[in-house]
Amino acid sequence: MYEIKLHEKHVEKFKKQYPLIFKEGIIGYQLLEAENLAEGSLLKLVDERGKYVATGYLGHQNKGLGWVLSRNEKEKIDLVFFQRKIYQSIEKRLGLYNNPKTNAFRVFNGEGDGIGGLTIDFYNGYYLINWYSEGIYHYKPLIVEALKKSVEFDGIYEKLRFENAVSEHEDGFITGKEAEFPLVVKENGVNLSVFFNEGAMVGVFLDQREVRKSIRNNYSRGKTVLNTFSYTGAFSVFAAIGGAKSVTSVDLANRSLEHTQTNFKLNQLPLEPHHILVEDVFHYFKFAHKKGLFFDLVILDPPSYAKSKDFTFSAEKDYPELLADAIRITKKGGIIIASNNSSTISLDKFKQLIGRGFNAAGERFEIIETHQLPKDFRSHHLYEESNYLKVVFLRVVK
Repeated sequence: MYEIKLHEKHVEKFKKQYPLIFKEGIIGYQLLEAENLAEGSLLKLVDERGKYVATGYLGHQNKGLGWVLSRNEKEKIDLVFFQRKIYQSIEKRLGLYNNPKTNAFRVFNGEGDGIGGLTIDFYNGYYLINWYSEGIYHYKPLIVEALKKSVEFDGIYEKLRFENAVSEHEDGFITGKEAEFPLVVKENGVNLSVFFNEGAMVGVFLDQREVRKSIRNNYSRGKTVLNTFSYTGAFSVFAAIGGAKSVTSVDLANRSLEHTQTNFKLNQLPLEPHHILVEDVFHYFKFAHKKGLFFDLVILDPPSYAKSKDFTFSAEKDYPELLADAIRITKKGGIIIASNNSSTISLDKFKQLIGRGFNAAGERFEIIETHQLPKDFRSHHLYEESNYLKVVFLRVVK
């Protein structure tokens, strides 16, 4: 175990259970880097007098150098440790395991459940492990074995979400029975398709579960709906089931058409009078504005960063302009659901971006609902970035 000393001004932060190991908190950070330690190496964090503070692991990623695992000097980071962490996380989600209407949710959420860099999702009998650094991937044999000992499963898959990572199997299969894709899951009684064999994204963003439910139950009946950056059309399906008059889904990716059609068919929804367009959202806004198209409900859930042939979008820089485009084709009194998943943008900052967007469009708004992560996406109370999701329901004031 490699010993690293913490700057005195940061020691109390770690004693209060701050989870992220960051270079500014370390004395002689350059020396640590010069050691060229292997990813996954255990780190003993001590104060300037050499007194033990915590145990962590080295796992370089965009957030920092690694994560704290324990504050007990005698605790071993072994199979028993990982099994206990996974078992504790499952106990907190027993309500979801026993919900007949939902069988897709997060089982383990990184630092919120005590191991930064690791998430585990459940999809109708299948588990998907996400590794966010080579450091945590070092513990794969122990973590997979701990999961196998903790749950019954049809199969276990993985996604390697760090640079230059190569999974042993192309689709990320680890053990159990291989799934047939698309794998059909239920969310609040609605069928959705999931696939682990098509790159980084798997077909549905589980953190938006409560938002989709609210759209179906409270905002869709009799409305014209525009779902931008629609991906596989999960929001669109919930809006259609909620009684929307028509739903227009717009996404630049060619696969969005087939996947959205699949999700409509899984729920016995007619494709008419709905529209699924493979189109650049930025182009579509200009088209709709020019044609005088207006919608009762606009769903705006862009990625934090996106690039098309003509546009490069960064949420922090471009969200107000994007929102202004959406406002211009939203009916007076209509609803805009503005979503942002950037961990560097706080809820307060996001509301400021929303204000700038409405100012640019010359309109006023009122906030009706605000959502952040659902309960299964446990965040860390001292690490604000872990509660990354912000969704604000806005009414365009008449």
